[in-house]
Amino acid sequence: MTPEEPCVIGINFGHDGGAALLTPTTMVAIGEERLNRSRYSPGWQASLLYCLRAAGRQLSDVDLFVASNYGPQITVAETGLSALGVEDSRVTVVDHHLSHAYTAFCLSDFAQATVVVADGGGNNTDTETYYAATPDGITRLGGNDAARPRAGSLGATYEAFTEYLGWNFQEAGKTMALASFGDPTVHRGTLFDVAGGRVTGRLEQTHARGVVAYARANGFDFGPLGSLGHDQRGIDAAAHLQEQLQIALVALVEQHIAETGLSDVCIAGGVGLNCVANDVVRRLPAVTGLFVPPAASDRGQALGNALYGLHRLTGQLPRPEFRSDSLGRSYTDEEIRLALRRDPRSGLVERRFTPFRWRRESDIAACAAQLIADGRLIGWFTGGSELGPRALGYRSMLADPRTVASRDALNDRIKHREPFRPFAPAVLAGRASEWFELDVPSPFMLLAPNVRPECRDAIPGVVHIDGTARVQTVDPAVAPQFGSLIEHFEKITGVPVVLNTSFNDREPIVETPADALATFEASDLDALCLGDYLVEKE
Repeated sequence: MTPEEPCVIGINFGHDGGAALLTPTTMVAIGEERLNRSRYSPGWQASLLYCLRAAGRQLSDVDLFVASNYGPQITVAETGLSALGVEDSRVTVVDHHLSHAYTAFCLSDFAQATVVVADGGGNNTDTETYYAATPDGITRLGGNDAARPRAGSLGATYEAFTEYLGWNFQEAGKTMALASFGDPTVHRGTLFDVAGGRVTGRLEQTHARGVVAYARANGFDFGPLGSLGHDQRGIDAAAHLQEQLQIALVALVEQHIAETGLSDVCIAGGVGLNCVANDVVRRLPAVTGLFVPPAASDRGQALGNALYGLHRLTGQLPRPEFRSDSLGRSYTDEEIRLALRRDPRSGLVERRFTPFRWRRESDIAACAAQLIADGRLIGWFTGGSELGPRALGYRSMLADPRTVASRDALNDRIKHREPFRPFAPAVLAGRASEWFELDVPSPFMLLAPNVRPECRDAIPGVVHIDGTARVQTVDPAVAPQFGSLIEHFEKITGVPVVLNTSFNDREPIVETPADALATFEASDLDALCLGDYLVEKE
């Protein structure tokens, strides 16, 4: 351990690979896909270098490297860090689900909590585990039956249905969105049993084949494989799945609270990204508070690893103040100007050469607000990138929520997404309860409350078919630029809400100024706010 300040690096060796660097005063983290531009990418080398450079550290400054993976647990030798000159004594490994638990609890505000981890698979047979978290540490209390097939887990079942419907298993958010268009009463059957804090699902095989067998055994017609939301039978299958997941997750949480006696709840693992289920859980009488980290899935593994490592080094459970998911590095004016000048040193790779003009604005937030109010679709790039999968006002595309035209244009012409997928409202935190049935902060877009009926016609671009919205509450004290933009938009329109979606088009969210400019050029976005610079096509 260095005499000045302990320093830990966390590395994820599974899918959604990445790295995180943590000291008592510094937290930097990024996913490998943001750097190599390949979605869901494994790997950690570029992320490791990124974190070291962002923190001004060398490999020799790092006191402990903590690695994790999924499946059979990785060994210290298998990390390959020795090839970088890192001694085995500076390397350790951590259980996959315990890493998730560290991310969930350490980033929360709770003094103690019940921690529930649910995903497609951790180390060995883990899919659902639970913990009691107190200032003394995080203690595992139990988990799924090791003899139960992985196919019967919450996460693997959701993945299987997602594949059946025609998407990559990582795209479970599409299934969640599609479910709102279906009727869960069409298929009356129990998909999960929950008893003694353990889940037993009815699927006996993973992937789409498990769904085929389940439908056949129960006489259900889920439509053809790969219907991609175009067949009502598949839509109803998604609705059945979502309802059953919610019932099971509620039972799981209630049973764990009864055992731990701790009514504040943290949820992590990929299932934690299901904002519809989260909203059901947070309204349970037994739950006094709910926290889900923005990088709840394996994108958060590296950070959980680093938190575990800092605890191991110092003996103190790390509880960093966590108000923003902006854990990437910021880019300087000079780096932005290099991209705008098409300088090769910026790393700009233009997929489509588009003439543009640019200028510095004295108040980029006010400029952006006016553009949005005028019906323009803009890219918004400021500060450090988000670690999680949802853009929270640092790498975003923004539009006017008062019309469905902007929503449809984003789906059809810019992001090329399925039309049933909703966009998120980013609302000033102090005004959220006026527009949504929401009495708690939702800064990470992980809750889906109802839009107040009297407000739905005012913001149709962000209201889902079931009357809900995946809300992001924005505190200007935490996100000054984004908060200022929404404040200016309210002054112009009377609406303290903007439509927010991730800055990408069938690619990872942009990381660098060059990424942002290349995506802007290749898309039908009207303008790009790049730091303090306004970029418009000629």
